[in-house]
Amino acid sequence: MVNRCDGFIETMKKLKNGWVEGSVQELMDLSDADMEYIEAKMALSRYMREVRRKKNLTQTGVAAMLKTSQSRVAKMEKGDPTVSLDLLFRALLALGIKPRKLAAVL
Repeated sequence: MVNRCDGFIETMKKLKNGWVEGSVQELMDLSDADMEYIEAKMALSRYMREVRRKKNLTQTGVAAMLKTSQSRVAKMEKGDPTVSLDLLFRALLALGIKPRKLAAVL
């Protein structure tokens, strides 16, 4: 059985104070595809918050449009791991964002 930390420890740079330096990708042993997925999701989450604010909507108002809760909208805007890309896309489309703009955000 391979220890997932083996690669991490080998790739880290040991610093004088005993801490190690590296990236989140290395720490969590994420693939490049995993990182792209996370970055895309975070970009959409940030964009959703930006759109909501530009339209002077509250999270409660957006929640009513989407037939969900305010806390779910907050999770969407924070990039919570329980929120799917599907939900983010549907929310942005419901806010009037065109597919071409969504593609540009990504």
